This record gives sequence, C-alpha cells and structure tokens, in this order.
Amino acid sequence: MSMSGHHQDLVGFIWNIANKLRGPYRPPQYRKVMLPLVVLRRLDAVLETTKEQVIAEKIHLDAKGFKDVALEKALSKVAVGKERSQPLYNTSQWTFTKLLGDPPGIASNLVAYINGFSPRARDIFEKFEFENEIEKLDENNRLFLIIKEFCSSQIDLSPQALSNLQMGYLFEELVRKFNEQANEEAGDHFTPREVIRLMVNLLFSNEEDVFKQGIYKTIYDPTAGTGGMLSVSEEYIKAQNPDANLELFGQEYNPEAYAICCSDLLIKDAPIDNLVFGDTLGLKEAKNKANNFIPHDGHGEQQFHYMLANPPFGVEWKPEESAVKEEHREKGFSGRFGPGLPRINDGSLLFLLHMISKMRPAPVDGGDGSKIAIVFNGSPLFTGDANSGESNIRRWIIENDWLDAVVALPDQMFYNTGIYTYIWLVTNKKPPHRQGQVQLIDGTRHFQKMKKSLGNKRNELSDAHIAELVRLYGNYDHNAASEFGEESRVCSKILPNQAFGFLKVTVERPLRLNFQASPERIERLWEQSAFSNLATSKKRKDLAAQQAEIEAGERLQAAIIEMLETLDSGVLYCDRTQFLKTLNQALKAADLKLAAAVKKMVLAALSERDSTAEICRDKKGNPEPDSELRDTEIVPLPAEIKLPLPLGYDGETGLDQLLSLVKGHCENYLRTEVLPHVPNAWIDYRKTKVGYEIPLNRHFYVYEPPRPLAEIEADIKALEKDIVAMLGEIV
Repeated sequence: MSMSGHHQDLVGFIWNIANKLRGPYRPPQYRKVMLPLVVLRRLDAVLETTKEQVIAEKIHLDAKGFKDVALEKALSKVAVGKERSQPLYNTSQWTFTKLLGDPPGIASNLVAYINGFSPRARDIFEKFEFENEIEKLDENNRLFLIIKEFCSSQIDLSPQALSNLQMGYLFEELVRKFNEQANEEAGDHFTPREVIRLMVNLLFSNEEDVFKQGIYKTIYDPTAGTGGMLSVSEEYIKAQNPDANLELFGQEYNPEAYAICCSDLLIKDAPIDNLVFGDTLGLKEAKNKANNFIPHDGHGEQQFHYMLANPPFGVEWKPEESAVKEEHREKGFSGRFGPGLPRINDGSLLFLLHMISKMRPAPVDGGDGSKIAIVFNGSPLFTGDANSGESNIRRWIIENDWLDAVVALPDQMFYNTGIYTYIWLVTNKKPPHRQGQVQLIDGTRHFQKMKKSLGNKRNELSDAHIAELVRLYGNYDHNAASEFGEESRVCSKILPNQAFGFLKVTVERPLRLNFQASPERIERLWEQSAFSNLATSKKRKDLAAQQAEIEAGERLQAAIIEMLETLDSGVLYCDRTQFLKTLNQALKAADLKLAAAVKKMVLAALSERDSTAEICRDKKGNPEPDSELRDTEIVPLPAEIKLPLPLGYDGETGLDQLLSLVKGHCENYLRTEVLPHVPNAWIDYRKTKVGYEIPLNRHFYVYEPPRPLAEIEADIKALEKDIVAMLGEIV
C-alpha cells in the first residue's frame, strides 16, 4: 500500500524535528525522544477538548469521596464522552500548548503532565523510560524547542486528522527510519501492512463463522510488535461484521513496541490487560523458590481462535535456551516443545510450536478449532537433517494434518531484509476436501515495484496481487495458473502429506582389504594411538610402578615389530582370513599373545583398501561394511503409507514397526536405483531415519534453457568494444 502525501509530509516533518536533537543525541538515539513524544502528542490531541471539564469533575468527585476505580471511570467518561473498559484521562492543568507558557518550568511541568494521566497511560511512558530523557533535553536547551515544534499546525495528530489505522502507519514508518539510523532490524517490530493484509485475508478465507452476527472470537499475536497484525485483523472483520465481538491478545518483549501498541489499544479502548510485556519464550523471572526456570508464557493455558505472527528471522534463542530446553526435557509433548528444538541460530519455529500449543480443541474432539498464519524465511522449510529438531517439528505438524498451505512471497518485501519469505497456514480444522493434503502457492511474481524504496523493501503487493493469491488459496485447484508475471505459470499445487516425508537410509558396501608386512606398513604402527599408548602408564603416584609399566610396553612394541619382520614382506595378501592365519602362526612362534584391540590395530596398520581383494566378513559370514564407502539415500515415503508413522521422535522407539511397513519399498528402491551402479550394496535398516521437508521451489521449478552461444558471443564483443572505447577516452 502506497503512503499518502499527507502521511509522507507528517513523517518528514517529525523527522525534521528529530534533527534538532543533534548534538546531545546521535541519530540512533533520536527514537528515545521522538517515539514517546509522538504518543504523548496523540493522547494530548485526544483529550485536549475536554481538559477543563475533567479538572472540574476531579475537584467535584474528590469532594464526594470518589476513589480508585469509581473515580477513574467517572473521569474517563468526561474525558472521552463514553464508558470505557480502559480509563483514559489527564487531571493535570497542562496541555502541550500550556507547557509553552512557562519555559523555565517546562521540565517539571511535563513530568507533572505525564503523571496526571490515567494509570495505563502512565505505564506506557514508564516503558519508554521517557522521564530520563526530559531532564537531558532540558539541560541541553532542547525541551522547549521540541515541544514548540510539536505544537505546530503542521503536525496535527488528532483523531479527526488521523484515524487509528493511519496512526499505525505513521508509527511504523517512524520506527523503520529510527531503526535504520541505529542499523537495527525493523522486522523485529512490524511487518509491512500489505503483507499483514494478505495474511489476514488468507487467515479468514472460508471462515464463515467469523462473519456471523454477534459471534465471539479471540485473536492472538505472540510477537505483537506495534500491534499491526491485531489491528488489521480487527479492521478486516469489523468491516464485514460490525457486530462481531473480538478480543485481541498479544505479547511483546520490546519496550518501545509494547508502549506503542498499548497506546493504540488505549485510544481504541481495547483491553490492554490482554497485551503482556515480556519474552514469549524466555523467563518471567530468573528462578522461582524451587530454583527452577520459569518460561514466560504470558497467557498461560489460554487458547485462541486465530493467531498471527512474524517472529524474528534467523535470530539466536540463546537467551531463552535454558528455559526452552528445560521445558522440552521436563514436559515433552505436554509442554510447548514436544517434537524437538531447532538449532540455536534460528528460533522462529519455537514460536510456531508455542502457537500450536494454544490451538483450541479440533472439531473432531468437540471443539471449534484454530487457524494460524505465520511468516517465515526459507529456513523452516528445509533446514535440518532427518530426525533433527527442525525436521521433527515439520513431521509433527504434517503428520497431524495441521499444515494447510505455504505461500511463497516475492523477495525485497521487508524493510530489513531482501530475502524470500513464506506464509504458513496451520490449522486443526481443515475442511474435508483439504484434509490429508498441503497446498503450495508460488506468489514470487505477484508484486509491483515501489516508486521509492524503504530500506530493503523495493517490492509491494497491490490489492490485485492480494486478491489473486487469496483466490488461488480459496479455489484449491491443483496446477492452477496465474496471469501475473511474464507468462501464465502454474502457481498452485496440491500434494498429499506423504509427499513431504522421506526415509534417509544408510547404504553400505563391503570392506575389501589387502595386507602386507612391508617395512613401510610396519612403520605405520607408530601412527596408531593404540600402539604408541602401549608404552604409557596411568600410574601417577608410584613412580617405580609407572616406569616398570612403560618399560614393559616398550618391550611389547619391540616384540610386535620383531614378530612382523619375520613375515615375508614381499607377499601381498588379498584375503584377510588367509593373512590372519599367517599372522597367528607368527604370533605363536614368537610366543606373543595380543589383546583384541592391539591385534585390530596391527591389522589396520598393515592393510590398504583394494577393490580387487576378497570381501572381509564377520564371524557369521556376513560382509563387513566399509565406512569410507558408506553413503545415504533419500527414499520418498511410499504413497500408500498411513500417517502418522509409528516411529517415535527419538528415532528409535517403533523402528521395527516402521521397517515392517517400508522395508519392501526400500528394497525396491535399492534394486532399481542403487544396485545397477554398485551391485554389492545393501541397506543397514537399523540406521534408517525419517525426515520431512517442504521443497517448495523444487515443485515450481521451470527449466530455462541457456541462451544461444551466438547471442552470448555478440554480447561479449559489444562489451569489449565498450571497454576499448572507455580506455581510449582515458588515453
């Protein structure tokens, strides 16, 4: 969505005010002053017209003995003209304009002004820690100047001039610009509004219940930021169902974003208690009385109808590691992180697990279910080997038939990164025609170039692009095409859940060795740690015993070498059994008895791999595997196999049951794909692992033939001419 001229003018004007802070503040610090002042001026504009009535009512109510909640409700009704669940008022004598009338006392008056707000509003400025900045501004003769600028007619932040939605846009653009100065990740705070609108449209597509008159629904964002996803969801539903009863919930760990979101909720009279401050995955406090870490899930056992999130991309979860690992270990599937944990360098999948734990009971269990929309980078689609934390998370979601769709977005859509991103739709209430399947949508060509880039954001979704992607999702057609892009291309595929699973099987090949007691190979004994360790001792206190043990080891080393030198160094043995007979005879003749580990070490030193040698076999006559020739093969799950698989997430429990189902399938794969190339190969089934990935790009890959050589040659010659011409100008 393009910004209006008025919006751009406001952003520009506020940015010019911020530049007046230069000196006492560096550009990355402007936000400490400007964001709370924008919130303060907004609240001032909301309450300014009723200020005198509120002060008079305060005197009247104090005389009558009104206190606490009763006093707050009464004052709020005068201040904003209606009953509110969240009181909003200011009982100080000050407004922004009046502050200018007392320049010497402006700092103390501003503090008194902030303290005159209702409790929730005061909490917002405590999160901003704005009182610390007031003193600094006053000491550097900037406070009066900045307040005066905010009183300019060019910065009207009243509800009459700016709706709550427009105010949200203004906050987002300011946060982006300030974060850009600080070289921080704006994506930690908000998502582009058109991406949110797409997520919301997808989330509520075919959700007929939400548009029934008087319906009650809950919406939750565990990474609420400035509240964009919650606001757009509410706006979308209310536009089509004004009588819907919606309750918004969220959690946010960034104080500034939390304060901005709170101010938005306060002005709209949405329940602020539903917005929790703190790290969703981290710690509410370091430890409790029992010395245990406490994960800070601000909404406990609550469950929600709809959930949206844009968790940080590729951000370490090291600060939350102790709490998350303890919950995973102690609670398993009764907690939030049962199936596994992703690698420490990207915790985005943890947020999805957290959201799944808050799904309402599915319709099959007598509930009404939940639906989730979450935006990721590409990592959660495929990162992690079979049976890794990431793979097991994908497996758990897909085998439970919760993954509904994945929508690939264009690159350069976010302010802080140019990478491709993906919207996952997860639900436990799939309609019958979508059950057992996952829809993949390629929306990478659904964008238009922006007239002016915003950070790394150079592309945007138009209303038409959003409508087309929602149409593809809603129609649920396999191989459906879209006209967006250079040509009509397939943009929707429907695949069974089994298509995303695979077996990672270990393929072994026989060990083949030759043996020779040549001087070069005998010398290799010293490279074997087991051989050199013969002449060491673990006795540290008894020096005499230590020396005796070392000397005994040295004698054994010499005896082994002497025994090997009796063998014919010119004979090359291509059969280990035959060489062992010769070696055993030499040991007997030398009256040497070697431990199994030492004997194994001797064989390792004297052997070399030889593809023409006989296969080495164990005592039962089975071929021994060659670890250097060991390989793995990815075998797709058989289409007819039923999910969920019997294999446990530890990779061991239920392995026999799994193998009974897939062994024939794997044998067929071995016969057709492996044995034609390596005839002696076999599968070690005990090492079989299950993996899941979502190779979206592979399914939409379109081969593009290389350009003709003549065309490439012509381009090269043209470049050569240009280079020669430029060099001529230099000379």
